[in-house]
Amino acid sequence: MTDYIVVFVTAPADEAPELAKTLVEERLVACVNIVPGLRSFYWWQGKIEDEPEVLCIMKTQSHLFEALRDRVRQLHSYEVEEIIALPILAGNPPYLDWIRENTNP
Repeated sequence: MTDYIVVFVTAPADEAPELAKTLVEERLVACVNIVPGLRSFYWWQGKIEDEPEVLCIMKTQSHLFEALRDRVRQLHSYEVEEIIALPILAGNPPYLDWIRENTNP
């Protein structure tokens, strides 16, 4: 069942809803869950950053990853966006069908 993927994208809380809505409208993803309350620590430009973020969990078809990645990069404010895809190895068949039906062919 590697035809489907989950994509993680972190974003500022005020930016995530518009990002999610656009990607669903454009049918690059079937669904985006926005998980609030993340606190991210990471190296950036030689120092450790401590920033609030949200996690966007996106469900889509694997063949759409490159288009999704490119669109997130266009819409996102970060210089280096976190865009990570993981395969869905198994899932509820009706849900996987729903993903397929609600994303671009």
